Amino acid sequence: METAHCSAAAVGNGDAGSQRERSLLPERLQRRDQERQLEAEKRKQKRQDQEVVEEKSDFFTAAFARERAAVEELLQGGESAERLEEAAARLQGLQKLLNDSVLFLAAYEVRQAQEALAQLQAALADRRQQLQPKKRFAFKTRRKDAALAPPAADATPGAAAAGSIQASPPSVTEDGAAGSSWLCGFSNLKSQVLEKRAEELHQRDVLLTELSNCTIKLYGNPNTLRLSKARGCTLLCGPVSTSVFLDDCSECVLAVACQQLRVHTTKDTRIFLQVTCRAIVEDCHGIQFAPYTWSYPGIDRDFESSGLDRSKNNWDDVDDFNWLARDMASPNWNVLPEEERTIQWD
Repeated sequence: METAHCSAAAVGNGDAGSQRERSLLPERLQRRDQERQLEAEKRKQKRQDQEVVEEKSDFFTAAFARERAAVEELLQGGESAERLEEAAARLQGLQKLLNDSVLFLAAYEVRQAQEALAQLQAALADRRQQLQPKKRFAFKTRRKDAALAPPAADATPGAAAAGSIQASPPSVTEDGAAGSSWLCGFSNLKSQVLEKRAEELHQRDVLLTELSNCTIKLYGNPNTLRLSKARGCTLLCGPVSTSVFLDDCSECVLAVACQQLRVHTTKDTRIFLQVTCRAIVEDCHGIQFAPYTWSYPGIDRDFESSGLDRSKNNWDDVDDFNWLARDMASPNWNVLPEEERTIQWD
């Protein structure tokens, strides 16, 4: 009797369990259906997002190619100041297009666009230099004028030791009215303090080459900046409207703000950077990056003149053309530790 009673109880319990299972079945089915619908919606949204990205990428590619062709046509046509200025304006538009599109472009698309911009900007600088009357270019030393002028009120002891108060160092410039040349800079100097002011730099192309153990301070808004074959130099520059190029430099310290930075065959150099696009390094090692920290009276005005967006700073977003592995950091550059970023610029 007891065994029969236990068997009946087990059957009763089994029936109760089956009833509970049956009562929960609609809820489970509904939950599974909701999960399937949610997953289907996620896949649909992903497809739509991908279509939007592809559409934006196609628009960028077409617009970039169209404007690039227009710039190339202007550079290849008759050499005139008007054509070159139009090419420069279109180049700035191309840079802005890239800056606005960088978030949805693939890394290789950004690199290709940056490479194309660098080539066009170099070609523009060459055309501008060719347009100038070659006989008017010279290395000048304004010793007589400098000797007659009173010493600058803010001159530093280092500047006096370098002789930059008594006589201006030779500079790559053009004879004639101020602002009439596109090219200015310094060349073949050692252990000097070199400076240029806003009125000398505004929207001009700056060339610094063959400098050793010099301190260069550029208070203003250049159009482009190129530093080549520098050894042990410190370069401080206001906002550059387009690109900064470094080539064959070593053991330098730079503070630069620009739309695009390209560093080539350079080693053991620290760069305090404000940049709206990804920086590029190639054939380099020992490069360290930190945020741009240099300041001087009037820098806000120069930033406004340059057109740079100060809210965008990709100082630590760097493409190394010699390091294609995406799952490992490049050994050729790194972020400068915070404890090493404090520098008294002046």
